[in-house]
Amino acid sequence: MKPLQKSLQSKVVCFGEVLWDVFPNHKKVGGAPLNVALRLQSFGISTHMISRIGNDENGSQLLEFINENKLNTDEIQIDDNFKTGIVNISLNQDGSASYKIDYPVAWDKIELTNSNIEIVKSSDALIFGSLACRDNVTKNTLNNLLKYAKYRVFDVNLRPPHYKMDLIMNLMKKADFIKCNDEELDKICNHLNFKSDNIENQILFLSKETKTNHICVTKGKNGAALYFENQFFNNKGYPVKVVDTVGAGDSFLATLIGNLLYKKEPNNALKNACAVGALVASKEGANPKFLQSEILNLILTKSQKTKKNI
Repeated sequence: MKPLQKSLQSKVVCFGEVLWDVFPNHKKVGGAPLNVALRLQSFGISTHMISRIGNDENGSQLLEFINENKLNTDEIQIDDNFKTGIVNISLNQDGSASYKIDYPVAWDKIELTNSNIEIVKSSDALIFGSLACRDNVTKNTLNNLLKYAKYRVFDVNLRPPHYKMDLIMNLMKKADFIKCNDEELDKICNHLNFKSDNIENQILFLSKETKTNHICVTKGKNGAALYFENQFFNNKGYPVKVVDTVGAGDSFLATLIGNLLYKKEPNNALKNACAVGALVASKEGANPKFLQSEILNLILTKSQKTKKNI
């Protein structure tokens, strides 16, 4: 297992979909890898995005937004044949989202180039998800880039019908760090005929199957479990009034990996990640802005309540 790179000037590459999340009355910039990249950049970590947009109005608006947020766009390709990605989102009464994802679109056709190979080579981590592998063009580009990555972070993103479990297994075995949610973990364990209701047992099983001892499982409002260097760390989450859950897991991952890259203690990294994920869920859209003080206040408020109950 390769260790996380220790760097005072960490550089991260995110690979995959950039798109518009279309809600009933408005649209927001989205795509899991882009959400992760934007959050990392907001924390001052130099981040590149490898993706592809259409030569259309949605693509121009997307590029403008990304540039405004100071995220490097050198490796965002422009496609004359396929349109910029769109996801139609509906929310239930609890704010949980369901997705209808257009196919094929520009980010399904990301090409391998010498420049994106060099960017991956020079970075501390490559973060990628499973959704981008629904098309062979982008899947083949990713598989080539993974050969050059120092540390490979896989965000499992099971969006039916856009995945096959054999592909998920293959990507997990190539990863140095795996992140999924508890429902996805259940599906993976069931596929492998492992039956257990204990999340730590499930993680240990997955670790053995994938030879990966860096695994994080999110549990929605109930926080997350992190298995890191053969130790378990747990956080019970932070109560907030949920507006929508879009992008909460992406900001969680960005915070966790960003903290670990800067060698923060895993327990503190998990604490910060859960707080950021909760803050995103309490606001509209995948990429809301908030102050560092809001993160600290959320952590402090829960800590004070916990002490009162002891």
